[in-house]
Amino acid sequence: MQSDVKLIRKIKEAQPGMKIAFVGPHGHIKPDETLNASADIDFVTRGEFDHSVVEYAHGKALGEILGVSYRKDGKVVHNAERPQLHTEQLDALPFATDIYKRDLEIERYNVPFLLHPYVSFYTTRGCPALCTFCMWPQTISGHAWRTRSTDNVAREVRQTLEYFPGMKEIFFDDDTFNIRKDRVLDLCTKFKPMKFQWSSTARVHSDYDTVKAMADGGARLFIVGFESGDAQILKNIKKGATVEMGRAFMKNCRKVGIKVHGDFIIGLPGETKETIQKTIDFAKELDCETIQVSLAHAMPGTELHDTMAQQGFLKVEALADSGGHQLPHIEYPHLSKAEMMAGVNRFYDEYYFRPRVVWRIVREALWDGHERKRLYHEATEFLKLRAERLKWVRQGGDFDKPMVSVPAVPGTSSASGND
Repeated sequence: MQSDVKLIRKIKEAQPGMKIAFVGPHGHIKPDETLNASADIDFVTRGEFDHSVVEYAHGKALGEILGVSYRKDGKVVHNAERPQLHTEQLDALPFATDIYKRDLEIERYNVPFLLHPYVSFYTTRGCPALCTFCMWPQTISGHAWRTRSTDNVAREVRQTLEYFPGMKEIFFDDDTFNIRKDRVLDLCTKFKPMKFQWSSTARVHSDYDTVKAMADGGARLFIVGFESGDAQILKNIKKGATVEMGRAFMKNCRKVGIKVHGDFIIGLPGETKETIQKTIDFAKELDCETIQVSLAHAMPGTELHDTMAQQGFLKVEALADSGGHQLPHIEYPHLSKAEMMAGVNRFYDEYYFRPRVVWRIVREALWDGHERKRLYHEATEFLKLRAERLKWVRQGGDFDKPMVSVPAVPGTSSASGND
């Protein structure tokens, strides 16, 4: 937030007449606090902001725009909520790829687990899953799963292939792309004749027939949140999936040739030194193509935030270093911040410093000069961040930046993180 405030100050200094709106979860959850953070913020949006910002840009008065908060006569005014968009309204929105074509050089954007260059867009909004830590469904997008029609998605895919002939894949960045089998099968039927590669988010619920249809339709890689190898932790966070489901899904992906990027979290309710190792062992058993290991972050507006604050395990609000990398802000009586950060390092070390994994990564770059450069850059960044985490742990997990305390919550419990 402070970085954003500094940026808009410079913008206003350069263009005093520029109007600035803050969009996204922070303004949605804390509109008063967001507006009071800087006089340079003209208004904030709450909920989906597709039409709010357009209406303002077209000259509509703030008082007439649904889903915005703003200052008036020294007070903050909150207009009525804006209804969520559903299929007909989502299909009516302009294609994001029109803007990409006009304004972006896609070659300038890189995600390590995606082919380069890539193009990404959404086919749905919302997620019916109830994961306690996930911010977007609990704030902006909601749990109501709202879809673009499959014909509309197919049209944008076809346009993307025409606009970007050098693109290597499309990434469908939905909260959960594969939540409903019939829609996935319909999309894959439309994708197959276009003969393109794509990747997407995925939950572990899809059966073999669905995964096979996705592979036949061009699917190359799934981003899957396995989160933990401990059954009780998965229940604690209301994941709605089991360790066994994760194993079966990974087996099916391997059968049909789809790669998986696995996401794991350290520090969720119920975490111990033993469960950290259990999750590391689970990840090595799954043997995903690549992984990401995150520290549990209880973001305002989520059930995890409320629970951790109530139980007294949340001492400060979510933190990141100057480079945007997570710092732990949840701490249990039996598991310190430094121990969790050390667990992240150990996780990466045990996973990636295995001969077959090193070979798997290096092999991809052997015959591709561009991939070699990208691998070198990513490896350099990884080792630099690894060294910073090790230094942080050696220093005992002390913060060198201002902290925002979490207010005491009535009914604070002394229960352990295993409850």
